[in-house]
Amino acid sequence: MTQTDLNAQPTADRPHAGRARVALVTGAGRRIGRAIALGMAEAGWDVAVHYRQSAPDADEVVAAIRALGRRAVALHADLADETAVRALPRQAAHLLGGLDCIVNNASLFEYDKPDAFSPALLATHMQCNVAAPLVLAQELHALVPDGGQAVVINLLDQKLYNLNPDFLSYTLSKAALQTATTMLAQALAPKLRIVGVAPGITLVSGDQSADGFERAHQVTPLGRSSTPQDIVDAVCYAAGAKALTGTTLLVDGGQHLMPLARDVMFLTE
Repeated sequence: MTQTDLNAQPTADRPHAGRARVALVTGAGRRIGRAIALGMAEAGWDVAVHYRQSAPDADEVVAAIRALGRRAVALHADLADETAVRALPRQAAHLLGGLDCIVNNASLFEYDKPDAFSPALLATHMQCNVAAPLVLAQELHALVPDGGQAVVINLLDQKLYNLNPDFLSYTLSKAALQTATTMLAQALAPKLRIVGVAPGITLVSGDQSADGFERAHQVTPLGRSSTPQDIVDAVCYAAGAKALTGTTLLVDGGQHLMPLARDVMFLTE
């Protein structure tokens, strides 16, 4: 926890019916996670802003959320550390009075391909991108009282519907998380709903140029892929859609309908 937590008063004894909904967003200090945290705050959620390295960014997000009139705290954890991951839901619930949603946005995204495969890199991807979300869902399920319900939203990728060999370990980890989305929805109902959200190319990544991104972003049937706001809208919808579980919302402008031999970011460098 950072200095921002010193201003947050524990409200664990506040009854569920009398408090705002609370979300924990992983990797919320930057990029899409930041947009999700701010978007959920604008939609009336209090937010626990998880980060690993970007403490100043997380503090800025917390300040922005509080400026919107919502409660927020910054929580630090390395998603490769099981003990730290297990503590996150209870920390969020203690500081914000409960926990109704976890958005598994944080993700390791390192390049590899089949002819340069590393078991160690795959293991690292699986720990951060699969094991951590599973542990968070397990801990949230333990927090939900009988008769209550919360939701876990897993950020996936349209690549799962449009496979190519690029980013092999990352893609395998997201495929495992998609399968876990179905299995957890079966196993943890009715206390938890589990929903996937699969974006298309949304922000500049890696060595991609701004011009390359703009061209790649347009390689869809709709002439545009997803924007951060599109992802925010999908997450907020999934968080409130009580009949939605065990399924994935593809939010990509139809990018998954256009099979490519390589990842789209490499076709427009």
